[in-house]
Amino acid sequence: MRVLGLIGLVLALVIVGLLVRKQMGGVASAAAADPRTQSQQIQQQFKQSLDAAMQQPRPLTDDN
Repeated sequence: MRVLGLIGLVLALVIVGLLVRKQMGGVASAAAADPRTQSQQIQQQFKQSLDAAMQQPRPLTDDN
């Protein structure tokens, strides 16, 4: 059981690593020579993602 859990964890980490690598690949290749430009692009992408998340409507709950 522990071995299967460990294999699942490693597999999940590999998948997340590949997704991060794919996401960062476009930014890193565009500004590989200039760390400041790369940092600004990452910050801009984060801000855009945050703004998009904030635009999504919140689900209504029946806590009343």
